[in-house]
Order: sequence, then structure tokens, then C-alpha cells
Amino acid sequence: MKMNLNRRSAFTLVEVMIVVAIIALLVAVAVPNMVRAREMSQSNTCISNLKQIECAISTWGIERQRTVGNAIVKAELFGADKYIRQEPGCPAGGIYTYNRVGDFPQVSCTQPGHVLQ
Repeated sequence: MKMNLNRRSAFTLVEVMIVVAIIALLVAVAVPNMVRAREMSQSNTCISNLKQIECAISTWGIERQRTVGNAIVKAELFGADKYIRQEPGCPAGGIYTYNRVGDFPQVSCTQPGHVLQ
């Protein structure tokens, strides 16, 4: 009985191309979903931060007897012994703008879609 020892076992070019095409298809489907999920996560986190700041401003305004139209003093809101330990920031890079006491919203984000409702 003869054994063929010269025979190599390897993938053909067609088989490699099929595997690459399948991987490319999976990446094409997964990447947009991941990007969309990341944007939604950042938006939800920002809105949660805005709600937390709104509550801190309301509590601060009541305790300090601030009236409608008074300016919001950030130094009195954030700190180790204040209403919020650290000033939260927008995870998408937006900037929080503080309005006046009694305005709605009292704090807003410059990033589109990050809005309190």
C-alpha cells in the first residue's frame, strides 16, 4: 500500500475569501449597532446627570432661600460637603450651561438630543 506523503493540506484561496467575506458581513452588521448603542448610552447618562443637577439645584435653592431668577452658584453645589461630590460632565463632550433658579431647564447640555423633558 502506497502513502502519498507529498500532499499538503491547506486552505484554498476560495475558502479563505469566503471566510473573510463572512467576517466582513458580521462586522458590517455589528459596528453600526455598537455605535448606536454607545450614543444612546451617552445620551441616557447625560440626561441622568442633568436630572441629578436639577435636583441638587432645587434643594440648594430651597435651603438657601433663593427666589426665581437668582443666579445658580456652582461652587455651592459641588464639593465634598455639598449636594453633589463632583460636578458631572457630559460623556459625549457636551458642556453644561446653568440658567437661573426657576427656569426650565435650570441646567442644559450643548450636545444635541441631550435634553430634559
